[in-house]
Amino acid sequence: MRVLVVEDSPRLQRSLGTALRKSSYAVDSAADGEEGLWLAQSHDYDVIILDLMLPKRDGLSVLAELRRQGRHTHVLLLTARDTVPDRVQGLRAGADDYLVKPFALEELLARVEALCRRAYGRKQSLLAIADLEIDTLAHNVKRAGQAITLTAREYHLLEYLARRRGEVVSRSDIEEHIYDGQVDPMSNVVDSAVCSLRKKLGVSNEAPLIHTRRGLGYVLDEQPAAAAP
Repeated sequence: MRVLVVEDSPRLQRSLGTALRKSSYAVDSAADGEEGLWLAQSHDYDVIILDLMLPKRDGLSVLAELRRQGRHTHVLLLTARDTVPDRVQGLRAGADDYLVKPFALEELLARVEALCRRAYGRKQSLLAIADLEIDTLAHNVKRAGQAITLTAREYHLLEYLARRRGEVVSRSDIEEHIYDGQVDPMSNVVDSAVCSLRKKLGVSNEAPLIHTRRGLGYVLDEQPAAAAP
């Protein structure tokens, strides 16, 4: 999943970026409201972590503009203000969650995980497709009862495809949600990751679950998606 962190404190921005990347999120960062708004308009993020007090453009202004444009990305507001009116103002402006500084990184990660689940319309932590089981809290994967060891990136690719079960997901969609801006758009990183994941899911000669729709992308399901007319 891809997260945007808009925070003007270099120390906190680094801490958040490190913690999120260790949890295998792709992370982009901005140090002021104008850059944050530009990035939020340029990419399809799963979650935006947005500080309220920012240079050039404050967080509420950024949030209001995104909502005015019809962008529904889940937003977690960060603020040092711990009063009811401040929280109400942020939530009424369109925020999905609110976290008061100082906070524990574990809590922030849990809130980001919850917002990612909400982004795909699912509240449960267990995803099941045929004999494949994905525990999104423990990041464990089993197929036919057998544990499968995945890299962090492979796991998030699998979870993203599973949350869009039955949909044809394009390579560009995968790049947007799984990789950050450092990935070369001309590389075959997505194809290689899908190939590796497909091999690992093929335990005990089980039927394939990841299907290629040539020229369109990939679909995760028990049966291949029907070809586009």
